[in-house]
Order: sequence, then structure tokens, then C-alpha cells
Amino acid sequence: QVQLVESGGGLVQAGGSLRLSCAASGRTFSAYAMGWFRQAPGSEREFVAGISWSVRSTYYADSVKGRFTISRDNAKSTMYLQMNSLKPEDTAVYYCAASDDRYYSGRYYYTGAYRYWGQGTQVTVSS
Repeated sequence: QVQLVESGGGLVQAGGSLRLSCAASGRTFSAYAMGWFRQAPGSEREFVAGISWSVRSTYYADSVKGRFTISRDNAKSTMYLQMNSLKPEDTAVYYCAASDDRYYSGRYYYTGAYRYWGQGTQVTVSS
């Protein structure tokens, strides 16, 4: 089992920045690829960013590429999402997730590739 807890959400004006954190406990954090997803009211949960267990590979949705940066610190069992140039359409509940999918590099965008999920943190961007 892996327990995931997100933090860092809040209310920010358009153009501002936020840094989300995802703290993991339980099984070895470094054994899992990690991802961020988000879900706006009335919408499906969508992929935002992913990072391999080795940190060598990162993946981004086109909508956040160039604005968001995913990172992880395996020594601290923590993953981060630095969000810059925020837009009102970034408003959503943001979830972190852990994956032990052996085909992660081809499935990182798929919710079914992730075994463990956090409870989410709300991000609201005002115009």
C-alpha cells in the first residue's frame, strides 16, 4: 500500500503560480512512477503530468506544457508540481497518483495505469 497526501492548493489570480506537493508513505516511493491528474466540475479526470521512477522521463499534457513542471525527491518521498502562468481553465481538483505499471512510458496518460490515488487538493484560478 502507498498513501498519498496532496497539499499546496489554493486560490490564485490568473498569471500567478502555485506549487503542489504530494507526500507518500508506505511502500518504497522510488519504485513507483508518479503522476498528476485534475478534475473540473462536470468533467472527467484528465492527465496533467507524469514522471518515471528514475526521474529520467517526464510527460505533460499539451495544455500545461511550458507552464507546469513535475519533479520528485525520492529521498523525501515527495513529488511536486510547479504551476506557473496559471489560467482560469486550470481550476480543478488536483490528484497525485502512483503507478507500478510496467508499461508506464506508453500508458502514463491513462488513469488505469495508476494504482494509488490521493484525496486531491483544490486549485482555483480567478480571472
